[in-house]
Amino acid sequence: MARLRTLLAATTLCLAAATPVLAAEVTMKMLNSGPGGSMVFEPSFVKIAPGDSVKFLATDKGHNVETVKGMAPEGATPIKTTVGKDETVVFEKEGVYGVKCAPHYIMGMVGVIVVGTKLDNLEAAKAVQHGKLAAKRFEPLLAQAEAK
Repeated sequence: MARLRTLLAATTLCLAAATPVLAAEVTMKMLNSGPGGSMVFEPSFVKIAPGDSVKFLATDKGHNVETVKGMAPEGATPIKTTVGKDETVVFEKEGVYGVKCAPHYIMGMVGVIVVGTKLDNLEAAKAVQHGKLAAKRFEPLLAQAEAK
């Protein structure tokens, strides 16, 4: 009986070790109005691990998500979703990603996604110039990234 228990325990440990770790998925809504005013992402700041994904939910249909030029890790695949469509993006490369809704960027519709802990591009992302509303919204988001 002791031998059987040992065998079962060993088998359980092997199975647990072989179980794949599932990546997380976070939802980021694209809204005409929400926390923080009009034309916003909710949440506007997301922290995930490499391999996790963000589902961009077109809650209000006139929006998309695009990487802001200069606000992504070197070698990362640029993001550009279709206006009015839900899309999921997997983030493999660690760093800071600044995103915008192209039709509403001028109105300050921006967000920040932090992937992992290696934020080598944070200073470059902070140096990117934006219009007045986008700059105002990016400032606290990038401060959050810096604090992580």
